Amino acid sequence: MNPGLTLCDFTSGYRNRPVIEPLNICALPPGKITILLGPNGCGKSTLLRALAGLHPAQGALWLNGEELLTQPLSRRARRVVCLPQSLPAGVHLQVLESVLVARVASGGRRSAAAETEVMDLLQQLGIAHLALCYLDQLSGGQKQLVGLAQSLIRQPELLLLDEPLSALDLNYQFHVMTLIARETRRRNMVTLMVVHDINLALRHGDYVLMLQNGRLVTQGPPEQVITSPYLAQVYGVQGRIEHCSQGLPVALIDGVTTPPG
Repeated sequence: MNPGLTLCDFTSGYRNRPVIEPLNICALPPGKITILLGPNGCGKSTLLRALAGLHPAQGALWLNGEELLTQPLSRRARRVVCLPQSLPAGVHLQVLESVLVARVASGGRRSAAAETEVMDLLQQLGIAHLALCYLDQLSGGQKQLVGLAQSLIRQPELLLLDEPLSALDLNYQFHVMTLIARETRRRNMVTLMVVHDINLALRHGDYVLMLQNGRLVTQGPPEQVITSPYLAQVYGVQGRIEHCSQGLPVALIDGVTTPPG
């Protein structure tokens, strides 16, 4: 089995109501960012939760040559980290403490060196000044950045991010996306992230999966997947891909072909 993430007839959902139809995805490579695209309610978040073992699933799920569905959840949790859209409310821990707890949970030890490692990561994310602040005092965007720190400190083989940029301003979006790309390469992990911004996928994605109604419609490099026909089929919009003065692809939406819902 090749390194990376492979799904074979992978399904998930609820009793008598499948959400993810059988997916067959070959070897999403380590060191690359895969973007998961699709309209609201198509199963993107359910897929991430199923991959992390937080939702029932069937089929085969291979990560770097090992089948995950047959492994104890405790071992799977050390290899796969899923960052949800928002952290649990009402947690009264300092930022530094919460990231240290995440590090210890993944098998690390609490020490002066561990605190230095955490502070270095918070510095890279631009939130070192929040180290002694409490989680329940932070804004939504600040909490997302802390959640990313908690995820990265665990050094997963598979990092699952559910709309990690949704509460961030433009400056932080670019900064954090650059950091995620760098850490994905440096740690040689598989990163799968849900976004709604088509242009972010074009600019920062190495590979794209496009879902509709729980089914994989297409997959491949961004410019092969994000095209006018697929935008019309999956999103119900009239779109086109142009190139800016720097030669970068940009998606422009001219209208809708299908009303929402």
